[in-house]
Amino acid sequence: MTDQITDLAAMTLALQQAELGLYTTTPNPRVGCIIVKDNSIIGRGHTQPPGGNHAEIEALQDARAHGHDVRDATFYVTLEPCSHFGRTPPCADALIAAGAGRVVAAVADPNPLVGGQGMARLAAAGIAVETGLLAEAATEMNIGFFSRMRRGKPWVRMKTAASLDGKTALHSGDSQWITSQAARDDGHAWRARACAILTGIGTVQQDNPQLNVRAVATPRQPRRIVIDSKLSISPQALILAGDGNWVFTAVDHPAKRRLLEAEGVEVIVLANKDGKVDLPGVIAELGKRQINELHIEAGAKLNASLIAEGCVDELLLYLAPSIIGDARDMFALPALSGLHQQIALQFHDVQRIGPDLRLLARF
Repeated sequence: MTDQITDLAAMTLALQQAELGLYTTTPNPRVGCIIVKDNSIIGRGHTQPPGGNHAEIEALQDARAHGHDVRDATFYVTLEPCSHFGRTPPCADALIAAGAGRVVAAVADPNPLVGGQGMARLAAAGIAVETGLLAEAATEMNIGFFSRMRRGKPWVRMKTAASLDGKTALHSGDSQWITSQAARDDGHAWRARACAILTGIGTVQQDNPQLNVRAVATPRQPRRIVIDSKLSISPQALILAGDGNWVFTAVDHPAKRRLLEAEGVEVIVLANKDGKVDLPGVIAELGKRQINELHIEAGAKLNASLIAEGCVDELLLYLAPSIIGDARDMFALPALSGLHQQIALQFHDVQRIGPDLRLLARF
């Protein structure tokens, strides 16, 4: 006798399906679906790249390709089936047409304009519906999508690597390598899941980094973004290689802008009252441009400015088991007059990556 496939087990498998779209679904959410009938899994699927099938349709096609009848089956989906026309028709309608008997969604759609309507449509068609199973895990899977839907801006993750005494490089700039290869490869996996990677002109001019994904396999490279108040970036900077990258500046130099545009770069002028790039404005603009997760790898000055202006949601910090001494810090924040001014965070996750520690801490 086979073990009963519980709701929890099925939703756990659906989340594993969703993770298969970790690098590919943006700006859509990562969603997985499992179809169970007569205590057997008869279909599974995950959301395809934009314009492709959603998870429910993939699972339906998988079930039918193997000759299964999906009528009266239970569909486990990590996000409420959509109820509106976007690039594809509503998944809720497809489940109704398929004769689903029950739909279990981990979490409701965070879009305030549509949240709950998919499940309501299913219920109106006589399908049993439930929401809330593994909701926290499903939300974490799509933390950037939920942020953009609820707050109008991406989830902003700032990555840095340092010694135990918080040093990121020698004063000469030498930083290769403080952390291990395992930590650096893990950092590339976090790059890969982001919609865009942001840095500052100081890092570009000093290191000329590519800031792309190389250590893990991905069919999609995140967009690269540079904060450059004076528009001093070279059109040949490695970070600008490939079309679709953005430079935010505080001043417009038409001739320089045309050179950058000829390289496929979009220049966005967004200044604050001090003549620098309006950093909160950048974050808001990225939300409008459907950026779900923003990954930051910048120097101490830009890191500090982003933190001070409330632009960062989470720190991704790799700590090596070493002490460097007098050297460059992670954040060029001003001295405090009292400990009551310290910026408080909460540890969200702590893991060992090779010989190093990886900390996720949220503001």
